[in-house]
Amino acid sequence: MSRICIPDHEYKERVARAAELIKKAGLDVLIVNSTESDYANVRYFSGFWPLFERAGVAISAGGDAALMVGPESREFGGDRNKLDKIFVLKAYREGADPSYPELQADTYHDVFKAIGVEGKKLRIGVASFLDTSVTIYNAIVDAFPEAEIVDANSIMIALRSIKTASEIACLREGYRIAELATKQVIKEIKPGMTELQMVGVAQRVIYEQGAEYEGLPMYVFSEASTRHAISRSSHREFQKGDIVQLNLSAKIDGYSAAIGYPVVLGKLEGRRKEVVMFGREAHIWTQNQVKAGVPASKIAKDFYQYYVDNGFKDNFVYGPLHGTGMIEVEAPWCETSSTYDLQENMCYQIDTYISTDTFGVRWEKGIAVTKDGFDMLCPEVPETCIEIDC
Repeated sequence: MSRICIPDHEYKERVARAAELIKKAGLDVLIVNSTESDYANVRYFSGFWPLFERAGVAISAGGDAALMVGPESREFGGDRNKLDKIFVLKAYREGADPSYPELQADTYHDVFKAIGVEGKKLRIGVASFLDTSVTIYNAIVDAFPEAEIVDANSIMIALRSIKTASEIACLREGYRIAELATKQVIKEIKPGMTELQMVGVAQRVIYEQGAEYEGLPMYVFSEASTRHAISRSSHREFQKGDIVQLNLSAKIDGYSAAIGYPVVLGKLEGRRKEVVMFGREAHIWTQNQVKAGVPASKIAKDFYQYYVDNGFKDNFVYGPLHGTGMIEVEAPWCETSSTYDLQENMCYQIDTYISTDTFGVRWEKGIAVTKDGFDMLCPEVPETCIEIDC
């Protein structure tokens, strides 16, 4: 059976598209940097996912590119790299900050020369600054003190916002596996077990099904910790009556797919049920607004007003949609301040989170925007909160 993945030719096409945007922006070269936790920009062009160390890719306006790795990743990067050129720079070393006194490292001058970039007064685009350490930034400045360094993150947003058929196929496979993991957790969960034990159940399933990794740190929260919009599972033991938030995920060739919804160990009643079910109603409301050409800001503004009109203003946390792809949360977000319209093949998580003083719940799934609506990339979330007989 052939593995679902990004074909090699697509990496070359990405570099070529980037070069056109680099020229359009009046830049001589683009540098993208990544870490182990947010590997997306470097992996997008090279297929390489760094470990411990940082990594970068340099792309010239002429369309040539090279991977840059730390001192311990020459062979690793060479084996997993889709680009023809690879360089080892001390600036990409690991956080323990070794000096490697015996290493004859490459420099940015070596990299730029190899991809056809020459001169001193260059315009160097960097994307993204959030993933560019002070050490890496200073190394660029030291190598080219007369250069103008430009924030070029908009280039990466333009490239990554619209997904290809291969990218969507990777996401769809990830959602398929995440749903299997969710069903298995629901089958096995019971009072007395811990959040982390259920993470183990989910991880077993995703690896058995062919995922390369979890798409995000698996969310299995219960009761008070469900108020955490971002958190980590713990050793807490489930109790009868607990609301448990599941957000489980799988990564396929770098693409991260996650689905999420709450379950309850017993019966869901009263005000808790009202809050949980309003969250699902807001979730379905959101999907009904999605189609190409709709301003993202309108959806976000109307979504917030939906909370206000239904008496849940104080339970609002964030907007209705965020981009998804190589990282489960990526640009563009759909916010009241957004300045773009939805386009076909933009991929989003419909991510509906509602929080109270004692608990919170999230309903979440993946979609691709179409001309007239959306293509569901995963199974629909349940119509109601699943009640597990304890």
